[in-house]
Amino acid sequence: MLTRLEANINKESATAHAILFLHAFPLSAGMWQPQIEALRSAGYPVIAPNSFGIDGSPEKEGWSFTDYAHELASLLDSLKIQQVTVIGLSMGGYQAFEFYRLYPEKIASLVLCDTRAEGDAPAARSNREEFILAVENNGAPEAATRMIPNYFASTTYTERAELVAQVEAIINKQSAAVINDAMRAIMMRRDASPSLASVNCPVLVLNGEEDKLTTKETAAGIHASIPGSTISILAGAGHISNMEQPEAFNRALLEHIEEVRRT
Repeated sequence: MLTRLEANINKESATAHAILFLHAFPLSAGMWQPQIEALRSAGYPVIAPNSFGIDGSPEKEGWSFTDYAHELASLLDSLKIQQVTVIGLSMGGYQAFEFYRLYPEKIASLVLCDTRAEGDAPAARSNREEFILAVENNGAPEAATRMIPNYFASTTYTERAELVAQVEAIINKQSAAVINDAMRAIMMRRDASPSLASVNCPVLVLNGEEDKLTTKETAAGIHASIPGSTISILAGAGHISNMEQPEAFNRALLEHIEEVRRT
């Protein structure tokens, strides 16, 4: 069973609606701590699992996002959770699209953060293959060296060095094999863009204004393609927007969840 961080989950009785956080590559559920604390304080049931092999979750060689979606469904069933608001950032957004495709009845709403719907173009896939080879040769620090320069708004690197170090430490805890298994799952993901128009649950698109990997224009494209969705662009945030601007992120997230619960 996947390891996870959780709060306010009553395992003795069914939970009608909980919040499910899906983390970025190659981070862990620990990235969601600012949100878990805020939602715990607001009284919401929260679960934040780690992907295969991350921070003690069982490893699964050659896993796909379809495999992970089935594992998430089993986890929710084991906790007697009926429906979830899924918050997925970057890789977590890819996982959210696949979970919605397979288990729409389990999803009350989606929050798609700093992610994209389309699959990899050939050039992107080639870059990922080169990344895998480099991580095989040099280990997790290679992944940190390549990813961290693209994670944050420009001023964060000088003004919030402790946040950069925190993220680097999360990456360096993971094994090269686990990082590369996740990268292969990203490479092989399904193109979700043709199905965006048929998404019929409430959707919030959140994106850092200074995101270099999935730009605010990418977020606007997802928003334009999903009928009835809303969008919020977070100033002073890059790709890991939830950690960089937690107050603004939490405010938008809580407004979305409260609106979903009212409908």
